Amino acid sequence: MRLQLINRGLRSQYDLKSTSVFANCKRFCVSNNGYSNLDRPVSSVIPERNPEFPNRPEYVQNGVDNVHGWSEAFSSKLEGVRQAVDNVCKILQSGPWGPSVEIALSKCDENPSTELVTGVLRRLDDVNVALNYFRWAEKKTLQAHCPEAYNSLLMVMARSRNFEYLEQILEEISLAGFGPSNTVSIELVAGCVKKRKLKEAFDIIQTMRKFKIRPAFSAYTTLIGALSAVQEPDLMLTLFHQMQELGYEVNVHLFTTVIRAFAREGRVDAALSLLDEMKSNAFDADIVLYNVCIDCFGKAGKVDMAWKFFHELKAHGILPDDVTYTSMIGVLCKANRLNEAVDLFEQLEFNRTVPCAYAYNTMIMGYGSAGKFDEAYNLLERQRQKGSIPSVIAYNSLLTCLGKKQRVDEALRIFQEMRKDAAPNLSTYNILIDMLCRAGKLDDALEIRDTMKAVGLFPNVLTVNIMIDRLCKAQQLNEACSIFESMDHKVCSPNEFTFCSLIDGLGRQGRVDGAYRLYEQMLDFDLTPNAIVYTSLIRNFFKCGRKEDGHKIYKEMVRRGTSPDLTLLNTYVDCVFKAGETEKGRSIFEEIKTWGFTPDVRSYSILIHGLIKAGCARETYELFYAMKEQGYV
Repeated sequence: MRLQLINRGLRSQYDLKSTSVFANCKRFCVSNNGYSNLDRPVSSVIPERNPEFPNRPEYVQNGVDNVHGWSEAFSSKLEGVRQAVDNVCKILQSGPWGPSVEIALSKCDENPSTELVTGVLRRLDDVNVALNYFRWAEKKTLQAHCPEAYNSLLMVMARSRNFEYLEQILEEISLAGFGPSNTVSIELVAGCVKKRKLKEAFDIIQTMRKFKIRPAFSAYTTLIGALSAVQEPDLMLTLFHQMQELGYEVNVHLFTTVIRAFAREGRVDAALSLLDEMKSNAFDADIVLYNVCIDCFGKAGKVDMAWKFFHELKAHGILPDDVTYTSMIGVLCKANRLNEAVDLFEQLEFNRTVPCAYAYNTMIMGYGSAGKFDEAYNLLERQRQKGSIPSVIAYNSLLTCLGKKQRVDEALRIFQEMRKDAAPNLSTYNILIDMLCRAGKLDDALEIRDTMKAVGLFPNVLTVNIMIDRLCKAQQLNEACSIFESMDHKVCSPNEFTFCSLIDGLGRQGRVDGAYRLYEQMLDFDLTPNAIVYTSLIRNFFKCGRKEDGHKIYKEMVRRGTSPDLTLLNTYVDCVFKAGETEKGRSIFEEIKTWGFTPDVRSYSILIHGLIKAGCARETYELFYAMKEQGYV
């Protein structure tokens, strides 16, 4: 589509502040409540004044307080603008931009007003159409657009999330001496955040800063919050520092959000630096910040640091709450410092009439992880005696620990007992099914699945994946395929893991055609096969003597844009050498570096064994020294 280029000469011929269009723009610009005069009720618009009687509205100066008459006249004017907007939109929708559209627009209005341009832009959703009309109006009036017209154009970009021309428009706005409204700034970022296009949102803010435009406070905080959910602390810190440079007042909550992101990743120095900065700005840490530090540093393995924060908050006169105690207890349990966790738990319980259920759940999990199940059962009973019924979370924690210790029969007994206190949920049944499948008790697992259905809970994709994976590993492929085929896709659709387990299971049993059909079905479900799927198909086709099909799978993987991992490349090299294709094996080994990987011990071992088998033992000396240089020998 041909886009009208801006006449840069307009910037020198017309001073925005001296043109009548800019004066008109002030009447029709967005007000604090987000409406323009065109959108607001007639009664809220101030009437024009007669220059001879500047202090009296015209309808009073004429001797008659004819508010109704003035209102009707203004309504008629607004209706005329609306009709003109409708007409222009119909022309723009009639076909692609070209001379015929421009002629029709000229016939409709030779000199489009600010109200008309802004009204049309608000109706449009296509950036290309909007920009063409925007440039056409600019050329016709020989005047630069007002801020409201630019804001309306930017809103089209925000709605459509098409930012191809964003930098160009922001540059024009910057040169004109104004910036997008706060509403527009927020919407540009929020639209990307809603679509999870966070890097795009980050780039939008950086483009604004490139042209010295000040993004809205909420644009920053919205994006920082979204980035915290996907663990992008460095991008968050960049935005945080920009806010400070712009003079925005950052608060403890914002500091907490950024500190949490660094602490989660175990980046102690960065988190502590932010804490020091916060304190130097005369902010006092609150209980929320301390709880975040205890939890995040503890989960990152910095137990002593978590303890430090626990004692520090008490030294500052802040009373630890249930979250503080529970987080610290969990940190100590995870670090196998069970005695300290028990002491802290008893501190929490001292003189407490109502037990903290979260602390009990955490402590029960701690005992279970340490294999101290008698203590865990005693704690359950103690909780009951205090008038608090153990929750399904406590029981699920116990069942998980029993499964890890392979105490299946005991887990089934606890499962029967838990019904007195809490109704088993979907997670409970999945834990049991996984445990039974791992123990080879597939009939019992199927029985649990049927019990689950009987109480009105239906298997989700996790349940199905557990059963299919365990059945495939137990070489009970017919049963695994039966479960797959009986899936109700309206309730539970297979995912990548489902297909991966079945494809590998069938391939290992030599049923490669069935595995390939599942691969095709996976594509039909719009699922993207990963390197594990392709590794399985390549290995099993070669294993069945169908090397040409194995090569085709590799080529198809490349064609579909899936990147291999080192395991896949090593497997492919191994298969090719075993098939007697020595030169092909050398070539694929070199591709390992092309894909950006460094050959590992297995890579060199496969190559050396392949060359020796092919009678090229002399070449292996150089490879041995290459391994030695990389520290593999």
